[in-house]
Amino acid sequence: MVSIPAGHPYVRSVSASSEVEVLGDPRPEGAPAGQWWPPVALDPHWIDAHAADADILHIHFGTESFTPERLQATIDAAHDAGWPVVFTVHDLVHPQLVDQDGYQRQLDVLVPGADALLTLTPGAAVEIARRWDRRAEVVAHPALLDTPPRAPRRARGDKAFRVGMHLKDLRSNIAAEQMVGALDAALDRLAAGGLDAVGEVRMHRRVRDTRVRDRVRELCRRSDRITLVEHDRLGDDDLAAALAALDACVLPYGYGTHSGWLELCWDLGVPVAAPSTGYYADQHAHPSVASFTAGAGGEALATTLGQLADSPGSTRAGTRARAEQLRQRHEQRVVDDLAVATAHAELYRRLLEKN
Repeated sequence: MVSIPAGHPYVRSVSASSEVEVLGDPRPEGAPAGQWWPPVALDPHWIDAHAADADILHIHFGTESFTPERLQATIDAAHDAGWPVVFTVHDLVHPQLVDQDGYQRQLDVLVPGADALLTLTPGAAVEIARRWDRRAEVVAHPALLDTPPRAPRRARGDKAFRVGMHLKDLRSNIAAEQMVGALDAALDRLAAGGLDAVGEVRMHRRVRDTRVRDRVRELCRRSDRITLVEHDRLGDDDLAAALAALDACVLPYGYGTHSGWLELCWDLGVPVAAPSTGYYADQHAHPSVASFTAGAGGEALATTLGQLADSPGSTRAGTRARAEQLRQRHEQRVVDDLAVATAHAELYRRLLEKN
């Protein structure tokens, strides 16, 4: 099978069945080892030259560099080679882009042109059916951690409710100023209600918008409850440790569809406050994933955080409940991830038998 991309943790997990063999990512000319983008295999000439090497094309993400016409030609080449085409609709709105017109035109090629569609949540499947009259099979996001993490230690007597917000490099869908302002107001409301609530905002040193960075710095400087931490991009272990120390994480997204960050928080047992945009809250139907109305300000976020403050994922009452939650989630993830890989293998088998 050719997967776009192949060398990605999500793809490795969903294609983990022994029935599935995924070709490695061809390296783009001049790219360092390990870089798969822009995907070389998403090209009709490449497919023509490798028609005998695979039997299915599965497109996940990485299409941004190409025109809709190029994608149509790629799908046509795959069909000419006898390959069914699968498209997983991770994003109905692209989180890396401000102007969505080009990506929406890509979806108008990919969704109707694929032989089978997958997506991650029921809400996204409903939107796909409404917009394109296509059925998308819902297969949940797999785990992002291979082993169960340990619950973080907490100083005796420390009852603060620690709320984190990671702005990363201020990519396009990060509503940084709005969300930091809402967090500050929400923390004040929680404190006024008797909850010792503190915030930690993290941001990369290298960002895409220095004006927004400076505004975030000023908002955090003026806050009595938020600490700003600026750092280089964290490695996987350091990121997991930073998230695991939280009692709740606020997703600062102004738009989007699904979130791998939310999945990482789930694996770490950290409750998540997700904006009502997209289908973030659909990813896990559980009290530790709660939604707030994006743009409604601090009052809406305070209400959501108040609900999460007493979640088993909060470590304010000690780490025993978090540790038990981590154990249960890891055990369930093992079962669920096997089902996810099996669902992908079965889909490929059905398509090949039909083809």
